Amino acid sequence: MTRPVFLLLAVLLLGACAPDDRPAKALAATESTADDPISHYTCPMHPSVHEAHPGNCPICGMALVPVTKSEAKSGTVRVDPVRLQQIGVRFATVERGLLERTIRATGTVAWDEAKFSDVSLKVGGFVRQLFAASLGARVVAGEPLFTVYSPELYAAELEYLEALRAQKGARATGAPERADGLVRAARARLRLWDLADADVAALDARGEPLEAVPMRARASGFLVEKNIVAGGAISPGERLFRIAPLDRVWIDVQVFESDVQLIAVGQKAIVRAPTLPADGLAAVVAYVYPSLDSGTRTARARLELANPEFALRPAMWVEVELRSDLGPRLHVPASAVLYAGARRVVFVDRGDGRLEPRAVETGIVTPDAIEVLSGLAAGERVVASGNFLIAAESRLKSALEQW
Repeated sequence: MTRPVFLLLAVLLLGACAPDDRPAKALAATESTADDPISHYTCPMHPSVHEAHPGNCPICGMALVPVTKSEAKSGTVRVDPVRLQQIGVRFATVERGLLERTIRATGTVAWDEAKFSDVSLKVGGFVRQLFAASLGARVVAGEPLFTVYSPELYAAELEYLEALRAQKGARATGAPERADGLVRAARARLRLWDLADADVAALDARGEPLEAVPMRARASGFLVEKNIVAGGAISPGERLFRIAPLDRVWIDVQVFESDVQLIAVGQKAIVRAPTLPADGLAAVVAYVYPSLDSGTRTARARLELANPEFALRPAMWVEVELRSDLGPRLHVPASAVLYAGARRVVFVDRGDGRLEPRAVETGIVTPDAIEVLSGLAAGERVVASGNFLIAAESRLKSALEQW
């Protein structure tokens, strides 16, 4: 024990042991009944004193207080209200109200896999010119990624142009619409082979096929995979690029096993990181994985959020706050509950300085409050601060009674 703490306890004990000038008979007024007679008289500051009759404490001179049989059996202690104030005991009322729990966890930023876009061709060919030449390059939907020479595409262009000429020639005959079906089929083939509408329109206006046809990005984002080089051959169905957007990201969060039941899809969350504003960004729980990590005993949840100005980057660490509204529940301050092995105990104020230890069943624990499932009723007063001193005296009293 450090010197300041020792001095503080000494001052409190000296003040507590000062002789009480009040009449002993007034303080020793019996509250016994036929069913609960007085067991003995004791000193509020010296529980070891047991006297059969009222009087003053032989150690400190304080007036003795009566202890009934039921109080002696339950461990109820009596402390003068003035003494309770001197030693800093505070009380709180058992309340039924809204209880909220905040779960704090760390998370990792990841690409939004649902928004991945792959680039591949339905025909074979050879890469002529490569515009998206490096991983991580940013691309915009509609921009050319590369040009390709494909005998099949070249033949399809020629077929389309021939259908257009046939359509123009049919306009001067008695059946002007006879070539319309050929044009529609040829144009559909080019579109199915991933030629953009703008390139088909340019082919119409030019009237000549292109050997190197541009292949354009279907989505905006960043290149996270690149499997071609200029001059290389490509096969139908081969994945050439993978484009990942960064305007929305995922956050993979690891939470403790005991907190899994407090997380649900649609729950609000706040994500904080050094690159974000002080109040963080709002996120939503999109998915809770069904299994746990066997090594860390944690569960994994996935959050989704907008990523303005690309402030969050994949693999970045972030702090996450998940707020769970538990609804109206009976609760007491967290400091009011004492842990005695598997038992949970609180001290209930019975009035006139009497403090009764009572076993309770607890539920959800938050940093500030603990849910009470049984053992207490709304409106009762419990000790919320200084209860470790009361508990020590109660244990001593119960031990002396058993002895």
